[in-house]
Amino acid sequence: MELNNINNNYQKNYRIIASHPCYNHKAIHKYGRLHLPVSPNCNIKCNYCDRRFDCVNESRPGITSKVLNPEEAFEITKKILTTSPHIKVIGIAGPGDPLANKETFETLDLISSEYPNINLCISTNGLLLKDKINLLLKYNVKTITITVNAIDPLILSSIIDYIIYNKKKHTGIKASTLLINNQLEGIKIAIDNDIILKINTVYIPNINNNHIIEISKKMKNMGIYIMNIIPLIPQSKFRFIQKPNINDINNIRLQCSKYINQMNHCKQCRADACGYL
Repeated sequence: MELNNINNNYQKNYRIIASHPCYNHKAIHKYGRLHLPVSPNCNIKCNYCDRRFDCVNESRPGITSKVLNPEEAFEITKKILTTSPHIKVIGIAGPGDPLANKETFETLDLISSEYPNINLCISTNGLLLKDKINLLLKYNVKTITITVNAIDPLILSSIIDYIIYNKKKHTGIKASTLLINNQLEGIKIAIDNDIILKINTVYIPNINNNHIIEISKKMKNMGIYIMNIIPLIPQSKFRFIQKPNINDINNIRLQCSKYINQMNHCKQCRADACGYL
């Protein structure tokens, strides 16, 4: 990644991008990340999500060997940063949605107070992004990943079972429309506040695969820095859908690269991942 190839809006944040292994392929052998699993609850039920069945040989989003409380997460962070100076990113990516858990913000408070220069990162479905953005700014969160699987409510209604927003459960087109609107509003506010954004999009054959290019165009126009297209892991309600092959993924990444930077080195990390990618 060369400075001249970075969108002007991100040049002043080059240091953050350069040391974040999820935003910069050249960083993956220099810098590492620590995921803190402090967020057990989720406000969306995606049809491809199954957070059960942890084992030491398994690596997939949404699983962890143990959910930590904020104090435990803080103590682990102190130990890791003392012994592993290559860790430059502290992320919260689950096992539920970080923005739906008060423990996320308690953890961010502890870490940002002790390590004001560390790169704090959040991975979210975006439903609460516009509502929680002031807290993320308060704790100096500089990078956020948002899962955007569709910008068409009809397509998204096939991907999510339900959402819970303002203590109400929503299903169908109403749920998908609400989620998309909240995501887009949250993205705009985050970018207006100089937060660097990455989009995760799950490639789901016969559901959103022909829609992903439209997502990439929309995200680029909004100012997203990079897009990460990841293959479906067949499980839960989508357990009978065949996993896309590497050629499918490479082809759609190539097409979308005409519009937005692509992450090609994602490992679909656990919620308690640590070290190099």
